[in-house]
Amino acid sequence: MSSFDVDLFVIGGGSGGVRAARIAASYGAKVMVAEEYRVGGTCVIRGCVPKKLMVYASRFADDFHDAEGFGWSVGETRFDWTTLIRNMDREIGRLEGIYRANLEKAGVEIVDSRAVIEDAHTVQVLKTGERIRARYILVAVGAHPTLEPVIPGGELGITSNEVFHLESLPKRILVVGGGYIAVEFAGVFAGLGSEVTLLHRGDKLLRGFDEDVRDALGEAYAQRGIKLALGTTLRSMEKTPGGIAATLSDGSVLTADQVLVATGRRPNTKGLGLENAGIAVDEVGAIPVDGYSQTLVPSIYAVGDVTNRANLTPIAIREGHAFADTVFGGKETIVDHDLIPTAVFSTPEIGVIGCGEAAARAIYGDIDVYKTAFRPMKATLSGGKDRVFMKLIVEKASDKVVGVHIMGHDAGEMIQLAGVAVTMGATKADFDRTVAVHPTAAEELVTMRTPVVVKKPVAVG
Repeated sequence: MSSFDVDLFVIGGGSGGVRAARIAASYGAKVMVAEEYRVGGTCVIRGCVPKKLMVYASRFADDFHDAEGFGWSVGETRFDWTTLIRNMDREIGRLEGIYRANLEKAGVEIVDSRAVIEDAHTVQVLKTGERIRARYILVAVGAHPTLEPVIPGGELGITSNEVFHLESLPKRILVVGGGYIAVEFAGVFAGLGSEVTLLHRGDKLLRGFDEDVRDALGEAYAQRGIKLALGTTLRSMEKTPGGIAATLSDGSVLTADQVLVATGRRPNTKGLGLENAGIAVDEVGAIPVDGYSQTLVPSIYAVGDVTNRANLTPIAIREGHAFADTVFGGKETIVDHDLIPTAVFSTPEIGVIGCGEAAARAIYGDIDVYKTAFRPMKATLSGGKDRVFMKLIVEKASDKVVGVHIMGHDAGEMIQLAGVAVTMGATKADFDRTVAVHPTAAEELVTMRTPVVVKKPVAVG
C-alpha cells in the first residue's frame, strides 16, 4: 500500500498549475490542487484577460472617430467605467467557473486554501490543518506586483492588482514603469479619456525590444497625447486636497488622481515553507530549477513566474504540460525558452518573435535587415494617424529569419502565425515564395525584397 495520499499536490491554481494537474490526471495520477484566492491565477483573474478586455474598451474611441470617414454618423458617445468593470467581473467569474469545471472533470480535487510545504513530500492545508503526503509537489504560485522602489508616500500608489477595482475612471493618472504592464495600461487609460503621464527611468520604453520598435512606440504614444517623462524617477508622493502630488527626480511636482506603479513583480515564495524541504530561493525570491522544472529536491518541481524564467502565461502552461509529460507520461520534455512569440497590447499593438537587430548582430554577425513603415489602408479614409511598422532580420549565412517585429493593428494576431514559421526555421526565401494576401497589412511580411543599407562608420586616420 502506498504511503502517499496523492501522486501530485499542486500549490497554486493558475494557468501553469491547472494545466499540470489536468495532464497529470489524464495519465492516471491522483491529483490535488490548492488555491488560496481564485482558480485561474493572475492571467484569468487579474492579468491578461481583464487587461485585454480593457484594451478593447479603450480602442472604441478610435473606432468612433474612424467611422465618420466611412460615411457613418455616430453621434455623441459616452464611456461608463462602472459598466465596463461590472461586465468584466461577470466574464472573469464565468472563466473561473470553467477552470474549476475542467479540473473536476479531469478528476482533480480542488482545495480552497493556502498550502505550505513541510518537507519534501508533505504539504499542510492551512484552512483545515490537514497534512497531505504527496509523491510529487509542484509549486505554481506565480508572482505579485510590487510598489518598488520604496519611497516616501509610496503606499499611495496602486499596482496592476488594484487597477481592476477602481471605483471610477481617474481623470489624471501617472503610470510608473516602461515594461509591458506600464505601456499597456498607459494606452488603456489614454484611450478611455484619462490624462496620462508615463514615467520611466530609461530613455526609451520597452527595454530589450528592438530599437526601431521602441522609437516607433514612443512617437506613437506622444502623438496620442500620452506625456512621456523619460529618464525620470519618482522620489516621493503626498496626499493633497487636489490629488496625489508626485515629486519627480528633476524636482518637478505632478498631481494625479491615481498613481499606477508597474515597475516589477516578485515570485510568491515568502512563507511557502520551501526552506523546510531544503530549497533556497535566489536574490529575487525565485525558485531555481533545471530544464525539466525540477528543483534540487527530486520530489519538488516548480513552473511559471515563481521560477522567473520567461514570465508569460503561455510559457507557464507549456512548463506545466511538460512537467506532467515528463513525470507522469513517460515523455521527457524540455520547454524551449529561447524562441517565444509575444505581444504587447499597447495601442498601436506590438508583436515580436526572435532577435532584435542589435542582438542578432551580436549572435549571428552578418545579417540582412528588411523594414517598412506605412499608413494602413483604413487610415486613408478615416484620417487616423497610427502607422504600421514591420521589420525582418535574416541571418545571411543560412538565410534563416531570426527576428520578426511588427507594430500596428492586430500585430498580436500576426505574430502568432509568423511565430509558426520562425519556430519551424523558415528562411527569407520561404517568406518570399509565400503568396501575399491582398489587400492586408500582413502581406508586407512576404513582399519586402530589398534589405536596408547599414552605413558603417568611416575610419579616421
